[in-house]
Amino acid sequence: MSDKKEYMHQSIAQAVRDHGVDIMFGLVGDANLFMANHFVNGCGGKLVPAAHEGGSVLMALAYTQSAGKIGVATVTQGPGLTNCFTALREGVVARRPMILLCGDTPVTAAFHPQNIDQREVVKATGAGFEQVQSPQTAARDVANAFFRAHKERRPIVVNIPSDFMWAEVEHQSVVFPRPSVAGVITEGTVHEEAIGMIASAKRPLILAGSGAVAAKENLIALSERMEAPLATTLKGTGLFAGHPNNIGYFGTLSTAEAYDVIGAADCVIVFGAWMHFLTTDRGELLKGKRVIQVNNNPSDIGTFYQPDAVLIADAAKTADNIIYWLDEAEIQPTGFSTELPAHNIATHPKGDPNKAKPGFINFEYALDRLNETLPKDRIMLTDGGRFITEVWCRVDVPDPKSFHMSDNFAAIGQGMQQAIGAAHGAPTRPVVLFTGDGGFMMGGMNEFNTAVRTNCDLIVIVCNDSAYGAEHIQMIDRQMDPALTEFQWPSFAKVAQSLGGQAVEVTSPYELETAIEAIKNRKGPIMVELKLDANNVPRMRM
Repeated sequence: MSDKKEYMHQSIAQAVRDHGVDIMFGLVGDANLFMANHFVNGCGGKLVPAAHEGGSVLMALAYTQSAGKIGVATVTQGPGLTNCFTALREGVVARRPMILLCGDTPVTAAFHPQNIDQREVVKATGAGFEQVQSPQTAARDVANAFFRAHKERRPIVVNIPSDFMWAEVEHQSVVFPRPSVAGVITEGTVHEEAIGMIASAKRPLILAGSGAVAAKENLIALSERMEAPLATTLKGTGLFAGHPNNIGYFGTLSTAEAYDVIGAADCVIVFGAWMHFLTTDRGELLKGKRVIQVNNNPSDIGTFYQPDAVLIADAAKTADNIIYWLDEAEIQPTGFSTELPAHNIATHPKGDPNKAKPGFINFEYALDRLNETLPKDRIMLTDGGRFITEVWCRVDVPDPKSFHMSDNFAAIGQGMQQAIGAAHGAPTRPVVLFTGDGGFMMGGMNEFNTAVRTNCDLIVIVCNDSAYGAEHIQMIDRQMDPALTEFQWPSFAKVAQSLGGQAVEVTSPYELETAIEAIKNRKGPIMVELKLDANNVPRMRM
């Protein structure tokens, strides 16, 4: 224990550093200013100053994924917290651990103008709440928040009354061991029934989600042993890219040929996925099939679909165990994967550059060209909007951890902030963000300058159809006037330039090549504005 007297705001900053955190995202106010200052000037940390409090939370969420360690944000009291409501909910739905250090109004100032019941605000989002009980317990309260974030896989808000900030304390480093789940293999009747279903399958298929990423090689070995096709959920995107048994997505994002393969399967072995209703096409893809779900998280079971057998177990060890029993029983390979076409059925047909009116670029063609020419080691994020499913189907990522969804809560306008967090979490890799015009106006514009100020290697593709596209097509389908969904936005390219970045507007294949060249020669954040015809953007594959 140190005998040096410190103030509580210094102890909290040091407690964060004690957990190996060297970067924090935030917006300072009078309830968190001194803590943030000490984190930078007393602890040698770095603060990335966001333009909006919610942006700081979103940056920390993406940092968690790209850096592989807990992201931390800080905001001030009252409106500082309420501005984070949607972002916190995004983190809860995404099941992304992070820490939000939030100042609170003084306990002794009941009529403070920024006073609000912060516990109830946080509770409504589904995030965890950790109250700093006293100046003397502050470091331990912070440590408990980190422990809970890992354990509960959600944001934890540390609530810090501002009248504690200058209380004298003796800082003591407290770091709790990170909770871990031992990898297990099931046994008993359910295990035997599941193995029996797999062994008797004539056309088995292996489906992997984000919870099976670490088991990639084990699942490939199982696929080759059984001669079973490989598929992934959206969050498992890219896991089996390049393998001859890979058919790409399982679900509404599948190609027509992959959909046929899925339809022919009689057994689906699901690893590390919770079987979202879009993954199963609302159950249609699993009709008439035996389904075995392997997951080490019991809360994932039965959320959307009730499988025939459930194994609460480690994906890698279970895949190896299945191979063992198939070998013991001398079960022959099924030959199902040998029926796959020689060409890659995970790839959607190429876009046609001629299918666009003058003044617009064909969206599918533009995505195909960008996929070919964007940096190969990219991290990719998508904001919410009508355009996203076409991006998912046409733009590759190196591996699932390089793919970020920013709209788990189905809220648009969160992509730019998460792209900045991802860029700081993996500073040696380029980050590509696909966002819509509505999303850019809602949340992207105010943080693009943050990307410039902090020198992110960020490539922003704005898919601009001058409309809220999903709503636009609904109005058209019902033969209604879509005027309420249409907008005359400013030039996003010029806006990006005024915010300090590079930018190119694209209305033709020729201008697209100019943009591609500009991306290759970028000096900092760059925006490419794709001008799209609102009546000629592919429908969402939902």
